[in-house]
Amino acid sequence: MSGDSSQLRIAILTHSTNPRGGVVHALALADALADLGHLPVVHAPDPAGKGFFRRGVAATRSVPASSASGDVVAMVEARIDDYVRHFEDPAHRRFDVFHAQDGISGNALAKLKQRGLIQHYVRTVHHIDAFADQRLSVLDRRSIIQADGLFVVSRFWQEQLKSEMSRTAALVGNGVDTLRYSPVAAPADRLLHARLGLRAGPILLSIGGVEQRKNTLGIVEAFRQVHAVHRSAQLVIAGGASLLDHGFYRQQFKSRLRDAGLPADAIIETGPLPDAEMPSLFRLADVLLFPSLREGFGLAVLEAMASRVPAVVSHVAPFTEYLGADDVAWCDPHHPGSIADAALSALAEPLRSRLIANGARVARHHDWSRTAMAHMATYQEMREVHYA
Repeated sequence: MSGDSSQLRIAILTHSTNPRGGVVHALALADALADLGHLPVVHAPDPAGKGFFRRGVAATRSVPASSASGDVVAMVEARIDDYVRHFEDPAHRRFDVFHAQDGISGNALAKLKQRGLIQHYVRTVHHIDAFADQRLSVLDRRSIIQADGLFVVSRFWQEQLKSEMSRTAALVGNGVDTLRYSPVAAPADRLLHARLGLRAGPILLSIGGVEQRKNTLGIVEAFRQVHAVHRSAQLVIAGGASLLDHGFYRQQFKSRLRDAGLPADAIIETGPLPDAEMPSLFRLADVLLFPSLREGFGLAVLEAMASRVPAVVSHVAPFTEYLGADDVAWCDPHHPGSIADAALSALAEPLRSRLIANGARVARHHDWSRTAMAHMATYQEMREVHYA
């Protein structure tokens, strides 16, 4: 250990090396902690051996992962076991704090704690998924209940944990890098514009891939209505690296596309993009469509705001916690017509300029250093207990 008693070695564990919201949060948190003088290391199972999708200031560690066949439950259990095998080695446990970002890593730490290999762990609850398989719900709940400390990114989930599990959680929020996500054009913007086959637009952007929680079917129907007004409009659906099985929903998505009567290039599904291209992707958009049915926070909204892109957002918590009446174009996510109306309003003046200005103010208020500092009281408590 370092001679600096204020410096913490923090193992941050996440479920994947791919670009998902929780993984983005883990990497950004680690960089902010490193800037504060601590020694975080972000871990994730890495079956492909490719490393994390993004390089940052903080160290990362790819955990060797076994091949997992069968259903999602079998894959989740395999990833838990991968983590346990890794931390069975005492050389891999030289940390002051063990911090899980999800149910997979939380279950691994719960097992290590049960075996006496670690004394305590903390977990961030970004949101609680509604799993179709009850076995996954049991595992996720176990990882929360057995944690010694909890963090949440919104008051909504703070209240849910209190009411459903009688657990108190520290509210840490989220941040955005306003140097990285900015309206300043770059040569890479033109290259991505050409590669995706974008026209003059308007360009509507959806982040998160094809997923029920992201309300992709509602987005497609809303876009169909927008396209009837703006015949050159295109919808870009980006992302989608998920451990969960969204096969049935994707079939519905493909069926909806066939029935939509849109030009072949009106909807562009990119899949996961290189992290270096994400700032360009936001700058190419005219509106972010984010009518999610359930979110922990919604990092993409902050990234759009920092890029000076107005956002269409569901009028539900947690969005209503940190966004004001005139910060976004609000919609009812259950009604595509409401999503379409909000998108058309965000494309037109005078609302567009007002949303851009207000969004820039919101983005400036959310920085990762503030998020990192919000972890410190619980971290110090775990460290003090650990060395008692």
